[in-house]
Amino acid sequence: MSVTFVEERDTVQKTEYKVNNKRGYLIVKRGFDIVASFLALVVLFVPMAIVGLLVWIESPGPVIYKQERLGKDGEIFIMYKFRSMYINSEKNGPQWAAKNDDRCTKVGKFIRVFHIDELPQLVNVLKGEMSIVGPRPERAYFYEEFEKKIPNFRDRLKVVPGLTGFAQINGGYDLLPEEKFPLDMAYAEQRGVWVDFLCILKTVGVVLTRKGAQ
Repeated sequence: MSVTFVEERDTVQKTEYKVNNKRGYLIVKRGFDIVASFLALVVLFVPMAIVGLLVWIESPGPVIYKQERLGKDGEIFIMYKFRSMYINSEKNGPQWAAKNDDRCTKVGKFIRVFHIDELPQLVNVLKGEMSIVGPRPERAYFYEEFEKKIPNFRDRLKVVPGLTGFAQINGGYDLLPEEKFPLDMAYAEQRGVWVDFLCILKTVGVVLTRKGAQ
């Protein structure tokens, strides 16, 4: 597996990033996550069941794809997604998802375009492993790979990962890892109730226009 970086760096420069951890904000954020994820799961239960059936009909096997990701402070959790690829799509080892990935099923391509495959992560949000807004969670393997070229990449672990974030509304899958990182840290520093609200609104626009989808 190879990952493309914008530039090679011989000398790694460390940067100290600040994170907004104000208690009042964190309480409101968690309360919103619980209510929003619970209501969304109730309202979307039937549509999600239909999606699951379509995934299974086209490619028999597990409907929900489970994968280890790193959460806040590097804690490992199991992230859920609707399976969008054929079984054993990573038999040759971890691979960074690509645009027009030929490992995707037909149903998988559709649900990824509209980010429907991410809906099961509402369960992760309800459990407190993820938030509605925050940096997207990554696998330990990619943290090890990216840290070789991206200084402070593990600083993303200072906050709870999310369904959507600054990187997703500013290019999403089209951005390279080193382009996403400063956006993730900008969110960690600036986050607040108003920032989260605007991020959610912009996410709706991204989903409807299919920008950054893959």
